[in-house]
Formats: sequence, structure tokens, C-alpha cells
Amino acid sequence: MTERLTDAVRETLLAPLLACGWTLVEGRDAITKTFVFDDFTQAFAWMTRAAMWAEKWNHHPEWSNVYKTVTVVLTTHDVDGLSSLDAKLARKMDSL
Repeated sequence: MTERLTDAVRETLLAPLLACGWTLVEGRDAITKTFVFDDFTQAFAWMTRAAMWAEKWNHHPEWSNVYKTVTVVLTTHDVDGLSSLDAKLARKMDSL
């Protein structure tokens, strides 16, 4: 079962993500990042690749797409906050 991040683990997992442009969402235990691409086709292709990993790991982002911009929010609804799945998906999204 997935568990909410403890304070000790939170620092270890989130620090590298925050250094790569992810930010904490005010008023929620979640992280967010906006990805900007050259055009809509690149943004949609990235979303498709990310969706395949999200489906594989059964962990789905909150996201929106406007033209060449994709805004992502990651949180684990089952634990009402951040879990290791959020850090894992964030790292994968950064690598795509």
C-alpha cells in the first residue's frame, strides 16, 4: 500500500525535484510544474508518453494543456498528500 511521505523521506525525495523546477502547491500537499514545448504537437506527444507511464504505475496526474504548455499537479489522492509515487512520476516526467 502507498503511504504519505514522512518528514524524513520528504526532504530526500522532494529536494531534487524542487531544484528542477517543481514547486509545492499552496494549501495542498502536492507539487506542480509547468512544462513549455515548441508547439502543441510536442506538448501532446509528451503528455502521451507521460500517460503511458502513469497508466503503467496506476498513478495519474492532474494536468491541463493549453497550446504548447502543460501544467501538472501531482498528489496521491488515496493518502491525501504526497507519496513516493508522486516523486517517481515527477522524475519520469522530467526525463521525458
